[in-house]
Amino acid sequence: MEFSTGKLEWLEYDLLGSYPHIQHGTFLRSGGTSEGPFQSLNLGEGTSDHPDRIKMNREQVRKALGLEKLIFPHQMHGMNVQRITAKNIDKMPHVDALFTTEKNVGLAVTHADCQAAIFYDPVHEAVGIAHAGWRGMAQNLYARVVEAMQRDLGTQPQNLIACISPSLGPDHAEFKNYRQELPQDFWPYQVVGKPLYFDLWAIGQKQLLAAGLLERNIELSGICTYCNEKEYFSHRRDKETGRHATVVALKG
Repeated sequence: MEFSTGKLEWLEYDLLGSYPHIQHGTFLRSGGTSEGPFQSLNLGEGTSDHPDRIKMNREQVRKALGLEKLIFPHQMHGMNVQRITAKNIDKMPHVDALFTTEKNVGLAVTHADCQAAIFYDPVHEAVGIAHAGWRGMAQNLYARVVEAMQRDLGTQPQNLIACISPSLGPDHAEFKNYRQELPQDFWPYQVVGKPLYFDLWAIGQKQLLAAGLLERNIELSGICTYCNEKEYFSHRRDKETGRHATVVALKG
């Protein structure tokens, strides 16, 4: 089966700009093969899009970044973190966060409204990626990533750089049942004048700071996926829609 392709576009992060050996990006929705509500660079398998189109889209991303391998975990909206090594590199992990010191291996998560966070430890030359929707944030997944990298690699949180992708913005993050769904320490982050809406961007930054990262080492894209239909998928906006991928890799 053959599909036509276009030009891929992706967002890169300023804090990683001075590290040319860190290949990374959040891919926008253009340049792929998918059609209809998934148009066009749908990278998420948890959709009704044609699997061959998704496979081709993922292969385009891998080639665009010049990577030998691109790993997409089976995401669980949970708090499990896995280190990718030469021994497990061909196994499909059932987790929402990955990290590695392997070269030319891309770590990817898919998302539409959820946050994707890139982690980079310049001391131990390690990269990580996390998919954090509100469920993952409620379980403090970011802290779990920092703890895992610290345990396995000796990462010091104050050396970590973290970049958070475009995601659901404060004006559209409505939680009508927030008292049942969100932990109480999220409640002060309700938007002023909109008591059922929450600033998940600020919550993500708070969690990274609490995990020991320095404010100057945290970059928030500040782009709302709901508000930018041309460039971003949004499950809250469209229900049936595609998924972006955020990718990070250490180039050899």
